[in-house]
Amino acid sequence: MKKYIALLRGVNVSGKNKVPMAMLRKYFEEIGFEDVKTYLNSGNVIFLSNEDSTKKLSEQIEVMIKNQFNLDIPVLVLSKEDLVDILQNMPEWWGNDNKDIYDNLIFIIPPMTFNDVYEKIGQPKRELEKIQNYKNVIFWSFVRNDYQKTNWWSKTASGDISKKLTIRTANTVRKIVGI
Repeated sequence: MKKYIALLRGVNVSGKNKVPMAMLRKYFEEIGFEDVKTYLNSGNVIFLSNEDSTKKLSEQIEVMIKNQFNLDIPVLVLSKEDLVDILQNMPEWWGNDNKDIYDNLIFIIPPMTFNDVYEKIGQPKRELEKIQNYKNVIFWSFVRNDYQKTNWWSKTASGDISKKLTIRTANTVRKIVGI
């Protein structure tokens, strides 16, 4: 069996799209996944499966969430190996111990691409934020105290683009890889 990570977009945010993690684990097991674990309350699920297609896994999980929770939640599934590869290719400025900087990893939900995201959001404000793409993710760091002045902060959370992205902090991504 292969280890996968499912990232559910927009669950348990500000009292919306409530999905209890204990129930989510139970339903993951009921559809045949093994060694199911969740991390935090924000829709990070680690599990084992014999399925090779992350697209099929994403679709299966989305159907289960619709049936069990009556929610249309985009789900991105990637293998643990893919997530390790992403972290091995992070820029040197991302994910360090600088407390003045906030580091996020933006996961792009297919069929959206980096070029689509960049076209909709535009350039980062050079003095406040940095981005770098790698495969289907964007490493994004910004000055913690000036986040509201960045170009990417409000635009990743609004409009049509927000439904095509799911964002995790550097610490969350590292923790997920270790589970």
